[in-house]
Amino acid sequence: MTTTMTAEEHKSRTARSYKLLLLFAIISMIMMFAGLTSAFVVSKSRVDWLKDFQLPTAFFYSTAVIIGCSVTFHLAKKAIQKDNQKATTSFLLATLALGILFVVLQFVGFGQIVANGYYFTGAESSITTTFLYIVTVVHLAHLAGGLIALLIIIYNQFKHKYNSTQTLGIELGAMYWHFLDLLWVYLFLFLFFFK
Repeated sequence: MTTTMTAEEHKSRTARSYKLLLLFAIISMIMMFAGLTSAFVVSKSRVDWLKDFQLPTAFFYSTAVIIGCSVTFHLAKKAIQKDNQKATTSFLLATLALGILFVVLQFVGFGQIVANGYYFTGAESSITTTFLYIVTVVHLAHLAGGLIALLIIIYNQFKHKYNSTQTLGIELGAMYWHFLDLLWVYLFLFLFFFK
């Protein structure tokens, strides 16, 4: 006896499968960053650890910007659920602009660190700045994946592939960007309070 699946059931199962795969990827990334922050905690007892190191001001601004990314992506998801194509496109483009601004601010922050006489590599580097650099660059690498996914979502939006009954791509993108947002806020607070 064979049972046939309706198109709606197939669509629902496919959506659950993609969301589950993304969830597994997010869990593996959480484990990686847990390992990095644990190594940070262990290394803090070293005698060459910088006790008076301050995060650059650009990191404060970038934190606000990435929170803005989550807000605009959420608004894009809500807009497509109401079939508001124009608002969806606007919010997706705003998310892209904010995502690029976040990356720029991260590099401005790196410049501020170097301008204060702290280096990431070489003889004049310290373990503190090297850890900061590694954690931030690894987050930026994941954010680059998010930007690529966002560009694909924007392309599909311009091709009118999303509507109130087909929101999976935007939902997956929003899930990933919310994760990137929460991850950066966690890393920022960790680096700010656990010096």
